[in-house]
Amino acid sequence: MKAIYYTEYGPAEVLQFGEQPTPKIKSDQVLVRVRASSVNPVDWKVRDGSAKMMTDRIFPKIPGRDIAGAVAAIGDEVTRFRIGDRVFGMPIGIGGANAEYAAVDATVLAFIPDNLSFEQAAAVPLAALTALQALHNHAKLLSGDRVLINGASGGVGSMGVQLARALGAGEITGVCGPDNVELVRSLGADRVINHKEHDFTKDASRYDIIFDAVGKTNFIDSKASLRNGGRYVTTAPNPKDVALGMLAASLSNKKMLAFMAKNRGADMSLIANWLRTDVLKPVIDKTFPLAETAEAHRYSEKGGAAGKIVLTVE
Repeated sequence: MKAIYYTEYGPAEVLQFGEQPTPKIKSDQVLVRVRASSVNPVDWKVRDGSAKMMTDRIFPKIPGRDIAGAVAAIGDEVTRFRIGDRVFGMPIGIGGANAEYAAVDATVLAFIPDNLSFEQAAAVPLAALTALQALHNHAKLLSGDRVLINGASGGVGSMGVQLARALGAGEITGVCGPDNVELVRSLGADRVINHKEHDFTKDASRYDIIFDAVGKTNFIDSKASLRNGGRYVTTAPNPKDVALGMLAASLSNKKMLAFMAKNRGADMSLIANWLRTDVLKPVIDKTFPLAETAEAHRYSEKGGAAGKIVLTVE
């Protein structure tokens, strides 16, 4: 099969496009003919070696967390899917999606809603799972909560704004750059802060939840902006900031939460239902063919993408 792969850690130039073995599926897995994938910051953080703690030194590695495609083969124990079904989700682990085929556990896949293209579906899994678990599982968003999302125009943040509305937030504030203010407002934010003009940490005791979707803040700097009982949650933490934040939180009535998204089929099915009813809509910044994944990585590394960077797989 054609795939993007690399044989050493390094800059985007280490990415190669060529032949790799087609994955063999286990009895509880599905082989997906990938039609679209995506680039997430975690992909290039693993590729450049800055996230070695998440991986091993076995090469070659195929990057990519998001897949959307059609079922090509089914393991003996799989009964839910049929060959040809349109599905989306994430492979187990930290890669494997930027290729013509991917082996995926059947339990973590969901059916692509009829109103979504493969490209739109590929923009969803990691971003939506991260936002849902941040707001629902960890921050435990309650009806009427005041929620701030930092990085509201990015892949995770754009899903977070929409999910906060779906989960019953009373007021949603999105923080983004000046070029994306109208986008964030269109996604359902009640207030939009241009981070170049205003520092949200100066909004004393305004928020029940602060969700930093881009890892640009920390609990200590944000604590004064949380109401009593408020929750600060981040998905891209600096280890030092986490340690200091946990200590500071232990001395207050506010919580510091840091996590990595889990691959949950039940969550994917819930997300699929919201997509089917237009409660959620994927936001795509730019699309690249699979062969140009290196360029897509470089584009992602610059920062500032509005929504997701999608890869098409012919």
